[in-house]
Amino acid sequence: MLRHLGPALPPTSGRTIHDLASRLRRLPPSCGPVRLIAVDGHAGSGKSTFAGELARSLGGAPVLHLDDLACHDELFGWTDRLIAQVIEPLARGRTAHYAPYDWRARRFGAPVALPPEPVVVVEGVGAGRRALRPYLARLLWMELPAEESWACGRARDGQEQREFWDGWVAAERAHFAADPSRPFADLLVRQGDLGEMCDSGVPGKKGYEVAPGPAVIP
Repeated sequence: MLRHLGPALPPTSGRTIHDLASRLRRLPPSCGPVRLIAVDGHAGSGKSTFAGELARSLGGAPVLHLDDLACHDELFGWTDRLIAQVIEPLARGRTAHYAPYDWRARRFGAPVALPPEPVVVVEGVGAGRRALRPYLARLLWMELPAEESWACGRARDGQEQREFWDGWVAAERAHFAADPSRPFADLLVRQGDLGEMCDSGVPGKKGYEVAPGPAVIP
């Protein structure tokens, strides 16, 4: 569905995210009483930091990290788990419970609660996948090319994760080839003049610009 979201927001540090948060709050619910906002993009593109800043501008909205639902054996095979543990309860207006994956211990942990707040942010590679889009109020895409994003991710994680990254890049390529998110993005998010190319993970240090995405009517 094509949607008109108005003009692009300029890269003015916290003001851009504040204005975006105000617009998102005014959207109609998309998943029961919840406005589900997806932040997708390549690994290393800065999704987690942006999602955290957006959540703070939304007054402390919950953030669901898809890394908590993925696992070593199912890097992208978490759809059924997400729908059963999170989407279906939220759609009924109930508190969801999901079991976060421990990437060091290689097992799922104790369930944690995710309440049906007015806005819930879901961030991670594949957050805008085909199966989830019907439940989304908006899909945001971090606009950093794949190779640059992966270089940032590798630099962040160091040599000890080199083997994992080799496998991840192949899996991510295959995922987006079969189920792309960017063509369906309502908004494109770029780090502005205050940001650095690579995500430092330090909140409050980045500027962003937000522009209409490919799914929006010009």
